Amino acid sequence: MPSNPHAALAPQSELTARGVVIGVLITVLFTAANVYFGLEAGLTFATSIPAAVISMAVLRKVGDATIQENNIVQTIASAAGTLSAIIFVLPGLVIAGWWAGFPYWETALICALGGTLGVMYSIPLRRALVTHSDLPYPEGVACAEVLKVGASHREGAGGDAQAAEAGRAGFLAVVWGALASAAFALVEATHVFAKDVSSYFRIGERGAVSGFDFSLSFALLAVGHLVGLWVGVSMLLGTLIAWGWAVPHYAVLAHLDGSAAEVASTVFGDKVRFLGAGTIAAAAVWTLLKLVRPVAVGMADALRSSRLRKAGQGGSLPRTEHDLPIGIVAAVTLACMVPIAWLLGDFSIGAGLSSSLWVLVIGGVAFVALMSFFVASVCGYMAGLVGSSNSPLSGIGILVIVIASVLLALFVQPSLPASAGKALVAFALFTSSVVFAGATIANDNLQDLKTGQLVDATPWKQQVALVIGVAAGALIIPFVLNLLNEAYGFVGAAHATKDALAAPQAGLISALAQGVLQHNIDWGLIWTGAAIGAGIIAVDEVLGLAGTRMRLPPLAVGLGIYLPTEVTLMIVVGAFVGWAFDRHAGRTPRPDTTRQLGVLMASGLIVGESLIGVVLAAVVVFGKKFFAGGQEPLALVGPGFAPIGMALGGAVFVGVAVFLYRWVSRLARGA
Repeated sequence: MPSNPHAALAPQSELTARGVVIGVLITVLFTAANVYFGLEAGLTFATSIPAAVISMAVLRKVGDATIQENNIVQTIASAAGTLSAIIFVLPGLVIAGWWAGFPYWETALICALGGTLGVMYSIPLRRALVTHSDLPYPEGVACAEVLKVGASHREGAGGDAQAAEAGRAGFLAVVWGALASAAFALVEATHVFAKDVSSYFRIGERGAVSGFDFSLSFALLAVGHLVGLWVGVSMLLGTLIAWGWAVPHYAVLAHLDGSAAEVASTVFGDKVRFLGAGTIAAAAVWTLLKLVRPVAVGMADALRSSRLRKAGQGGSLPRTEHDLPIGIVAAVTLACMVPIAWLLGDFSIGAGLSSSLWVLVIGGVAFVALMSFFVASVCGYMAGLVGSSNSPLSGIGILVIVIASVLLALFVQPSLPASAGKALVAFALFTSSVVFAGATIANDNLQDLKTGQLVDATPWKQQVALVIGVAAGALIIPFVLNLLNEAYGFVGAAHATKDALAAPQAGLISALAQGVLQHNIDWGLIWTGAAIGAGIIAVDEVLGLAGTRMRLPPLAVGLGIYLPTEVTLMIVVGAFVGWAFDRHAGRTPRPDTTRQLGVLMASGLIVGESLIGVVLAAVVVFGKKFFAGGQEPLALVGPGFAPIGMALGGAVFVGVAVFLYRWVSRLARGA
């Protein structure tokens, strides 16, 4: 098949009503799944590939459906699914004790306005980071290949039986992956299978501690498969820095009492994660520096396109280079700033900060406008480099909240009483949430536009679809957040349950804001982490100059340092499993098909486990309302069964994983 067999074709249908409806319906599922998964594991997943497969399955019966229409469906669904990464910041308002829940319209407007800014700012970046770039866009390219498989079935002479079978196999891989992970998560909810295999222990006699925690999560295994070997190796390096050096070292210095697990947890939360924050911040700054030239080129190209349109020469540009006109982009951007100013003003008044109202509103709007473009640039570049699932959103959130908090500490806090400190922390989190919503969308937009480039899509129609996806996601996110908050709560929040969702980024970002504005942050930890990041950057650049396939993405190392091992270790396992599977695929008669089905199965594993998590949250909320002790309504065994559950769960997890990979390999031979 040619790399782009559709390049010469003008689509019969692209941005259609039925495509929008299907995209919005898929959005509801994937947004709910991503919100849960992000709060539980600290990572979100790219929804483009499973959305494309579902779209093809739905539209297969429609004779005039095109590859471009399928592309619009996945664009809408992926935009909303990615917007759910707002959970990396917004729950900080609950953890900090400012909100008890998530006010529906305020939350929806934060997502909608910030997400729309992300779309607008990513438009001039398309030429710099997609058209004139050799970034790999792993998920965007994979999604385009999936769309081409479905299109070949429809466009082949007399119907291509092989392509039809490949499309059916792809759908089966997603569905059975989802069912397997959902079933396993459901059994975990009964406690017959443990949720993790963990151990914490003391080292020597000076009080050093360490440990490990392998989460029995098919979703995390699948994330590792998708991000690839060297991201997994980098996360392993970060985990070794954290748990092989930092946790034991700071435990010795802390002289804490308690069990090994309690001491390790305290040291990790109070010390080591701030090292990771510094490493991630260094990686984000380095990314920005590398972006200066390509961003400037993209802006110049966007302005050139605008001049051609105004001169009546828009027809000289191919359809596949027609972005939304830069004038519309500017108008929409300015229009978004009005309700953003109202939101900031309303929040300031409600927080008792009326005496500094105009400084907060004007400064807040300027901060949102400038920082949103910064995060769009960084996130777009990193999504192109390592994929949306491993984007720099955590690092961006850390940079944004630290900058916002420092600006408030310098220019607003001196004129307010000491009692206003908590309100300023809340304002910093609120303002950063708007910026972060733009970061989440820019993280996904360029991936989608890369897919569109490969399937001959019209950019401006995709950009409109992205805005539709943002609106759809913004309407569902507050509902899911409130459901999960009521069912479980978040670690560090006042009403958290023993099964509270980790929300690691939101907790860390909330702690950073409080540390800066209450002047008790340990900057030494941040700078030590930044120094580690600088060293990793240097090593990675040397590897790049050497032309080797080995790389050490600094962001991934930072994530390995500050995410708990219950997240990182299974991702590392998944990275090695995916690498081994791809090597095996290279020895099969149909290597590309085998690898693609592995990607689709991994996507299904993520979707299934995440959706069952949302369903279980609804069951918990229902149980708490109508039954006593409803926190664990599905539990069949007590705590005494835990050792058996750990062994049983671990054995079944390994067995199911082996079976799935062998099954998908056999499926590829028949596709």
